[in-house]
Amino acid sequence: MATALVTMSHSPLMGFTEPAPATRGRVDSALADARAFVADFDPELVVLFGPDHYNGYFYDMMPPFCIGAAAESIGDYDTTAGVLPVDHDAAMAMVRAVLDADLDVTFSERMYVDHGFVQPLELLLGGLDRAPIVPVFINSVAEPLGPPRRARLLGEAIGRYATTVDKRILFIGSGGLSHDPPVPTLEGAAPEVAASLISEGRRLTPEQRAARQMRVIQAGRDYAAGVSTMKPLNPEWDRNVLDVLAAGDFAQIDRWTTDWFTEQAGHSAHETRTSIAAYAALAASAGQYKVTASYYEPIPDWIAGFAVTTALPTSSVVAA
Repeated sequence: MATALVTMSHSPLMGFTEPAPATRGRVDSALADARAFVADFDPELVVLFGPDHYNGYFYDMMPPFCIGAAAESIGDYDTTAGVLPVDHDAAMAMVRAVLDADLDVTFSERMYVDHGFVQPLELLLGGLDRAPIVPVFINSVAEPLGPPRRARLLGEAIGRYATTVDKRILFIGSGGLSHDPPVPTLEGAAPEVAASLISEGRRLTPEQRAARQMRVIQAGRDYAAGVSTMKPLNPEWDRNVLDVLAAGDFAQIDRWTTDWFTEQAGHSAHETRTSIAAYAALAASAGQYKVTASYYEPIPDWIAGFAVTTALPTSSVVAA
């Protein structure tokens, strides 16, 4: 058994709104380094922690966590549509391991995922079909949300499961950091918006989906131009979170609150829970770890505090 980690921010605006060339160059360089890291590790199983943006999960049945035993990408924002190569046996063994750890988790034989899952597969592995996957959904948008420490508990349970598997396992956390994009909320929503959040969003026509995506793209352009009322990015908060994750200070993470995330970094900063889970999984599977690369930059054009990190067990770094 060997484990490794990559975390990265994602954004539906990548490819639709462009930051300054120098910024884009630094992002591309960080992603190229992460791709090389993944290729060198050569994972036999990828455990991908990701969120959803009311594309696969709705309020008619909103779980805090879900492990996919089969999954399909909807192909939003020009990401690849199609079936993911889910390792069904590994997924179900993981479900049992998490339940045995006294943590409730749902599972799905027909999980639908969006760009939050697919972008890292495309950017880090080169496509959907490059390695067996177990997708792990962490609700990061639909309130009410549990405390962030529950993501740590989920990651720990999955990390302990990894110690029982004789494979090279890559943990990926997709999401975060500070950002507050125009994602609708159920409380106070107009009837037609509420209906889309409860279930009708599953049945969007291609024209309705295109219009929805265009609204987000325009919001990104307005934000980058400084003519938006959306919450500013918070680089100080972002860097602190990255430092705490790098240090493996899970005691501090357990003190973080849902309200603190929202107030300091915006509603969608809760996607950082995917990174918490991934780092907790690495720690539970391998003990101490070392961050081998860390890139961060606030990118208003993508409405994102954008980060890419890689990490290995300390024993692997020393051995190398």
